[in-house]
Amino acid sequence: MRELQFIRSGRLAWREKSAPTLNGPRDAIVRPFVASRCDGDTLPIHRPVSRAMQLGLRTGLIDPVVGSICGPVPFRGPFGIGHECVAQVVAKGEEVTDLPLGQVVVVPWAVSCGSCRECLQGVTAKCSTTRAGALSAFGFGPASGPWGGMVADEFRVPYADHLLVPVPDGVDPLRVAAASDNLADAWRAVVPPLRERPGGSVLVVGGGGQSIGLYAAGLAVRHGAELVDYVDDKPERRHIAEALGARVHRTIPGTYDIAVEASSHGSGVRNALRSLNPGGVCTAVGYYLAPTTRVPLMHMYATDATLRLGVSSVRPVLPDLLDFVARDGFPAETVTTLLADWEDAPTAYAARTTKLVLHRPPLDPDTIGS
Repeated sequence: MRELQFIRSGRLAWREKSAPTLNGPRDAIVRPFVASRCDGDTLPIHRPVSRAMQLGLRTGLIDPVVGSICGPVPFRGPFGIGHECVAQVVAKGEEVTDLPLGQVVVVPWAVSCGSCRECLQGVTAKCSTTRAGALSAFGFGPASGPWGGMVADEFRVPYADHLLVPVPDGVDPLRVAAASDNLADAWRAVVPPLRERPGGSVLVVGGGGQSIGLYAAGLAVRHGAELVDYVDDKPERRHIAEALGARVHRTIPGTYDIAVEASSHGSGVRNALRSLNPGGVCTAVGYYLAPTTRVPLMHMYATDATLRLGVSSVRPVLPDLLDFVARDGFPAETVTTLLADWEDAPTAYAARTTKLVLHRPPLDPDTIGS
């Protein structure tokens, strides 16, 4: 069986590994046929950051939690990469009763059991049953568990009766290619705050979380925001945001009820917080590696501002997100800038583009298990 593996910066390859097997009654084996590249995967692919991050961890310039996610030698290859996919169930344990063979599903990036204290609170990204360190996740390397990557011929999903979420009939899998992570991350940054502030104004600071910011802008427009301003210095992303209905800028032009900070820079956090109207909320969805990221606390105090940040617990929001896409026809595929053949994954995954999606034909459900 093949798995796409990160070897080192700029190099990925198909590598052979043992075929997955069912280890328990709640397991399933899935065959991904659509996979997209998470915004965060581009960091080690496009930059040789491993040695610099090792030094940063040793000297205290990088927060030690990074080591608990990526290991003491961050992004040491080879490891299976990829944690956004749409797949079909091709085998299952006896307790996976609600998912027929051939069912098309979204596989969340974080592995969770559905029944521990954290999962019952909706914090499935911090499931205490499955994680030994900071995270239990597909595609992050061995420090985040033995799960491997999602760009593979097949892979095993534990707690599949809880973890896997069916894609509604009629929804093009290419449309929800990023629902495992980036699209759901954008949803949690925009939709709940807008439900609390109907018709509110929204700022999206784009850049680091390239596709997250764009999905957020589009979702804000479709959920009735009074105005949506998208700020970015890259013309390609500004064009996509405009196509999704947002106004585009190179600098922040006003003040807002809701801000999404997707630049992955401390300055982006500060600028987004200072742009909030009284009682506003900012959700930061980037990586902030330094332990000394400055936050304007007194300004937040004076404006009664809220800053939310943290790993995205995708599983609880997926049913609402997928139902919305089915009802609304939200064109999330507008964010895709490179649609590539599955066999071309080693080259395509390294492309310098905003959002890569890989695809191959799905199996005929009638042939699965026969």
